[in-house]
Amino acid sequence: MQAWVSALVTLIMMMVLTTDTKIYDRCELAQKLAKAGLNNFMGYSIGDWLCMAHYESGFDTSFLNHNLDGSSEYGIFQLNSAWWCENGITPTHNLCHISCYDLRNRHIKDDILCAKKIVTLHKGMSAWDTWTQYCSGHDLSEWTKGCHIYLKPHYRKNDW
Repeated sequence: MQAWVSALVTLIMMMVLTTDTKIYDRCELAQKLAKAGLNNFMGYSIGDWLCMAHYESGFDTSFLNHNLDGSSEYGIFQLNSAWWCENGITPTHNLCHISCYDLRNRHIKDDILCAKKIVTLHKGMSAWDTWTQYCSGHDLSEWTKGCHIYLKPHYRKNDW
């Protein structure tokens, strides 16, 4: 019975998600990330975040990836259900104290807060293999070129 209820809840969440998703434009996402205080967070630029998000999800908030170990990755930053969120299926640490399904909508404040936690706990963006492979050590200035982003000096919770 519990498996049936879990499957029903998952199906309902998936139907809701299809109406509240977004594929961000590069500059729109750059502006949102800058406003959220990610520029120079733990020493990483908006270019680092854009590069990683591009290779993880193509800036698509609805992106879902199923892994061979049974876990899944959710949203624009592809946050893993085994560690960072609760999907009702995978055993999890849920270190961000969030539902994985909340990571698949257009509202990325929770995604950003969780990503900041990951970078802090893992001492960097190397938690994302795509960042290590495609972004680390590269000139990332092209990612923000033409975006006209405001790079505020510090993060204020209510600014975004």
